[in-house]
Amino acid sequence: MTVGIGLFDIAWFLLGYLAGSIPFGLLLTRLAGKGDVRRIGSGNIGATNVLRTGSKKLAAATLLLDMLKGLVPVLLAHMLMGLPAAIMAGAGAFAGHVFPLWLKFKGGKGVATYIGILFGLYWPLGLAFIIIWIVMAVLYRISSLSALTAASLMPLITTLLGHAELVYFLFVIGVAIFLTHRENLNRLIRGQEPRINLGGKRDEEG
Repeated sequence: MTVGIGLFDIAWFLLGYLAGSIPFGLLLTRLAGKGDVRRIGSGNIGATNVLRTGSKKLAAATLLLDMLKGLVPVLLAHMLMGLPAAIMAGAGAFAGHVFPLWLKFKGGKGVATYIGILFGLYWPLGLAFIIIWIVMAVLYRISSLSALTAASLMPLITTLLGHAELVYFLFVIGVAIFLTHRENLNRLIRGQEPRINLGGKRDEEG
């Protein structure tokens, strides 16, 4: 029984990884004739860097698809096998986005995919993340600070919502998000992190 559970865990992780590693930002910008998104701005494959191509539609599509590649495998695992499988699928999806096999393990920062994972695990968590992000963005107009604040609060919020079984997983992913935002953190400390521009240009994220 233990071996079977272990194999299923690995299978769900790999399924999540394969979904998470699809570089939608790169694929969409190339299909739209915008070139390689890794050669502009931050070099990131996430929605914010896609926005630097000048196309809000491409950026919105990237954001949605990056969320879905976290949501779909987690929701599928949750429905078929329960929470442990969903957590493994979520871990795989996040790892796939940050370390995609197809791009020599150089991917995005994982925020959009993380939001999708949250919705798949327990939808109020995804909603809470978005609300915190919006509030922080309105107050401070710094995208990375908004994401880091929301990620930091997820373990507390999931406890308050009565799902303490998710705390460890959300804590680990939160630490991972801080690691993917190392450059943003350095700029925040120096007071040099770009602010959100209502005209559409934002700091590095994705």
